[in-house]
Amino acid sequence: MTEAATQSPTLVEPSFEPLQGMRSLRVLARLLDYPTQELQDASGELIEILNAETRLGAGLKLSLMAWCHRLHEGELLELQAEYVAMFDKGRATSLLLFEHVHGESRDRGQAMVDLMAEYSAAGFELDARELPDHLPVFLEYLSMCDEAEIGRWLGEIRHILALLTARLEERGADHALVPLSLLALIGAEGDVEEHRPQVKKEVPDNTPEALDAVWEEEAVRFSATSDEDCALQSAEGRRLAERKKAVHSDPVKIMPSAWSASPSSTVADR
Repeated sequence: MTEAATQSPTLVEPSFEPLQGMRSLRVLARLLDYPTQELQDASGELIEILNAETRLGAGLKLSLMAWCHRLHEGELLELQAEYVAMFDKGRATSLLLFEHVHGESRDRGQAMVDLMAEYSAAGFELDARELPDHLPVFLEYLSMCDEAEIGRWLGEIRHILALLTARLEERGADHALVPLSLLALIGAEGDVEEHRPQVKKEVPDNTPEALDAVWEEEAVRFSATSDEDCALQSAEGRRLAERKKAVHSDPVKIMPSAWSASPSSTVADR
C-alpha cells in the first residue's frame, strides 16, 4: 500500500507527467462502482492519478482525494450498504443516464442501441453485466476518446450531471463529486445551482412507502396497450427529451491542461 493510501491526502506537485488520455475518468468510474476490497486497496493509486490531473481545480481534487482516503479507512460492509441505499433504491439518483431522459420507454432502448454502436465503432467491448448507459461504463468509454469527443459527450449530458450532482449533494453523498468533476472539466459547475431549489422540494423516492408505490404503478403500466406512458413518467425526462430535439448542441471543450502526456499503466486501467 502506498503512503498516500494510509495518510490524509494533501495536494502536492506531481513528480511525473500525466498519462496519455484522460485516465482520471477511469478513476471517477471506479469511485462510482460498488465498493470492494480491491477498490479500498487501490485508493493510493487513485489519489496519485487524481493529484496529477491538472484539468481539475485544487479544491475539487482535494475533495476527491479525501474521499479516496475515507474509502480506504471505511468499514467495507458499511460502505456497501450505503451504496445500495443510494443507488439501488429509487430512481432519482440512478446511474443509468437514459433513465433520467426516457424512463423505461422504447426511446431508451433505441438510445442504448445507438450508444452501443458508438462503443463498437471505437472498439470498446461492453461487459454483459452492465447496461451501456451506466455512468461508470460510459466513463470507461470516454477515457478512450480524444478531448473533443469527451467534451461533446459531456456537453450532451450536462443537464443530467447537474441534476444528479444536486440530488447526491442533498443526500450528503461523496458520490456527488463525480458528476461535479465531470461538469468542472467543461467549466459547467454552475449548472448545479439551478437544480438545488427543485431538488430540495422533491419527495424522497427511496423510502419503503415510495418503493411500494413504484411497484404498484409498474404493475398497472404492464397491462397498458402502449408503453408511451413510460416516457411520460418523469417531468424531468420529458423536458430533457424535448430540449434534446429542439436545441442544437454547441461544441464544448475540456478545460486546458498544462501538462503533456506520456503512456503508463496502473490500477485505473482495469
